[in-house]
Amino acid sequence: MRKLIMLAVMGALHGGQAAQKPNVIYILADDLGYGDLSCYGQTHFQTPNIDALATQGMKFTQHYSGSTVCAPSRCVLLTGLHSGHAPIRGNGAVEPEGQGPMPADTFTVAHLFKNAGYATGLFGKWGLGAPGTGSEPLDMGFDRFYGYNCQRQAHHYYPYFLSDDRGREIQWGNFGLEQGEYAPDKIQDQTLEFIEANKDQPFFIYYALVQPHAEMFAPEEYMEKYRGKFLPESSYEGTDGGPNFRKYAYGSQPEAHAAFAAMVDVMDDDIGDLVAKLEELGIADNTLIMFTSDNGPHQEGGHDPAYFNSTGSGRGFKRDLYEGGVHVPMIAWWPGKVPAGVETDHLSAFWDILPTMAELTGQPVPANTDGVSFLPTLLAEKGQADHDYLYWEFHEKKGRVALRQGNWKAVRYNVATDPDSLLELYDLSTDPKEASNVAGKYPEVVAKMDALIKGARTESPEPNFNFPLKRKATQAAMAHEMEGDK
Repeated sequence: MRKLIMLAVMGALHGGQAAQKPNVIYILADDLGYGDLSCYGQTHFQTPNIDALATQGMKFTQHYSGSTVCAPSRCVLLTGLHSGHAPIRGNGAVEPEGQGPMPADTFTVAHLFKNAGYATGLFGKWGLGAPGTGSEPLDMGFDRFYGYNCQRQAHHYYPYFLSDDRGREIQWGNFGLEQGEYAPDKIQDQTLEFIEANKDQPFFIYYALVQPHAEMFAPEEYMEKYRGKFLPESSYEGTDGGPNFRKYAYGSQPEAHAAFAAMVDVMDDDIGDLVAKLEELGIADNTLIMFTSDNGPHQEGGHDPAYFNSTGSGRGFKRDLYEGGVHVPMIAWWPGKVPAGVETDHLSAFWDILPTMAELTGQPVPANTDGVSFLPTLLAEKGQADHDYLYWEFHEKKGRVALRQGNWKAVRYNVATDPDSLLELYDLSTDPKEASNVAGKYPEVVAKMDALIKGARTESPEPNFNFPLKRKATQAAMAHEMEGDK
């Protein structure tokens, strides 16, 4: 059945005209929680343009990010490899600018689109290789790049410069302490220009938004809409001048609640303008938009995710491998192709994007992918294959791993320092908040999940991306000691 679906799609896509290939725009918010959109339950403010994508398209309720922090999550997205196999598994810094690079021969979803005849553009945040490392966007399948190479520099919404392909565009309005050039506005303008320039050929856009990552800044016209509405306010005292100003440390924000709502509002308006541009150009019906977030909500720069219920009541936040850290919203919109107003509980993750796009464009799926195409789900067709399990690992905070199989979720913390740390077990069908560790009640499930965790990863050539996984045979018997502990 899957082959029939693929043939039907390819028949539509290969009708002899390049314009018949669907454009694809993948929008990645930064640190947006599962509960931060009004279509996912946010009540403090509204996101009408993103909600419209969900109303007119498909809303995923069981979608997961590639990791719980920026760089590894984006590497998983681009490579189709989960964080136990991906080349970048943590946020490694390169000075003075950038993060650790992917190997030069890394195959990305951008390469896949290039092979299919697409123009490709990245607008926003990269974070996967410093300038000159061979792992810049233009080395990894993108024709056009505008935004931030370095995710630390993306902490600043009024930066001194933005990357422009391999060069720099000086933001003259931000000299000294000035705030004349709001980077999301510049990035949005370049995105719309790329759409305009490529309207007559198929294009792929990876729109890596920087909102609502800290620092918590939005233009005054947006701050005015929310000022005084979310009291008591949350405040943050940061770096507002001196030699470290706009060098990775966040600026101060006395109205962080208002700023958060304003930042999401800017993002929502930009997405509305993007859809309007597609409609103006007459290419909306031939464009697939996917919207999601790179991980769960942060707790930095004054942001208070508990106030906004940003995780949708899930446990944990960014840097956790509980649901709050990796369970993210995902919306797919393609008028006339993706059915409108549909909600799906298909279990999916970032590493599914590459094989899904391969099937969509008729390209071969790399043999080593960890992903499963969800194109049948997008087209509301039968034949959807399922994952055996989903796996994550995290290399900060003493090391963490997690695995989901069906409704079972296994979590282990401190694995880098304690190879015998006990496994926590949760039944998400009855306990989506992961409030009750039931490892002691199901020793056979613990043993199975533990074996899957041990087999889910490969050693990395980067020592910082490895940790012990040897476990004691008595683990299952000892698990009852953890019952109800977290």
